[in-house]
Amino acid sequence: MTEVVDLGEFGEEFRRDPHPVYAMLRDRGPVHLVRLPRADQSYVTWLIVGHEEARAALADPRLAKDGSKIGMTFLDEELIGKYLLAADPPQHSRLRGLITRAFTMRRVEELRPRVQQITDELLDAMLPFGHGDLVDAFSYPLPITVICELLGVPDMDRAEFRKLSTEVVAPIDPGTSYDAFVRLAEYLDDLIEDKRRAGPSGDLLSDLIRTTAEDGDRLSPQELRGMAFILLIAGHETTVNLLTNGVHALLTHPDQLAALRADTTLLDGAIEEMLRYEGPVENGTFRFAAEPLEIAGTPIAKGDAVMVGLTAADRDAGRYPAPDRFDIRRDTRGHLAFGHGIHYCLGAPLARLEARTAIRTLLERAPALTLDGPPGDWLPGMLMRGMRALPVRW
Repeated sequence: MTEVVDLGEFGEEFRRDPHPVYAMLRDRGPVHLVRLPRADQSYVTWLIVGHEEARAALADPRLAKDGSKIGMTFLDEELIGKYLLAADPPQHSRLRGLITRAFTMRRVEELRPRVQQITDELLDAMLPFGHGDLVDAFSYPLPITVICELLGVPDMDRAEFRKLSTEVVAPIDPGTSYDAFVRLAEYLDDLIEDKRRAGPSGDLLSDLIRTTAEDGDRLSPQELRGMAFILLIAGHETTVNLLTNGVHALLTHPDQLAALRADTTLLDGAIEEMLRYEGPVENGTFRFAAEPLEIAGTPIAKGDAVMVGLTAADRDAGRYPAPDRFDIRRDTRGHLAFGHGIHYCLGAPLARLEARTAIRTLLERAPALTLDGPPGDWLPGMLMRGMRALPVRW
């Protein structure tokens, strides 16, 4: 009988620093049956912690993202609708094809001046105070402003939206997720209807409403809601954590910070190392074995849940020598922070653009930037990897 590793037994330290646990598991093998540390239930899944195995699993069509293939339904899909991360080909191919027609590289590149402007405005407001929380003042408002403007979401109660978003992706109390999904679904329905009535306006959501494939195919109302949901949530939550985790890594590795300040041509490599070292997504969303298969010699039964450990894989010494060392000159090629295969993050170019702009400008304008106390709590759950607050002074 396969041993089940109860991750809940590692307590709060596992949330703060899961890397030693993942290293211990990798030493034993690349695939393990684990019980997740969830407050509402004991959920058992296969967890892949080896880099080679994780990369292969992310591209394996036998591991389905659509739970209905094995008779499973999920709260988010019931309330929001089908979206990219919960779809397989041919549905996934169709959905991604329709959004790719509207979310082009040119559109991302056109955002560069506006991303710089928002960055400068946030720092204008933040820097006179001499100290503060980087998350509240900078890491959160930058990506939420960018994605809301890109999608054409009017100014909303950002504090309320942040609360709903966090309850969806990293709930402290799993019981709050249902209400958060309901309220988000209602908000998105109203937003889409307003856009439909208003007519073309040049923003991404308006374009998605009117996007038509060559064969006349369009997104249904439920698919539009699912698309708006994943773009809004994934379009800012991940970048918040990329910025915060990245700055935290620099400030806790002064030699690397000094090297970057001395040679700004290292910035692109530094961003990639931030993604590898402490990426914003700890584990991929669940996959399900659509048929019996083996991963690294481990038999996986049809219907079993499989979770790909992105954070764990990117600290695999078999792929990255001295993986626990933060090294901005490292060759980071092949890191899995944005996934791999057909579900590779559609927003990766935008996230990189925001990170390069934000971190370069922050270091230029705050030359004495340093930590001002311990970081806030790390986000609960095993989906997102980020901290709620990062006290800094400059």
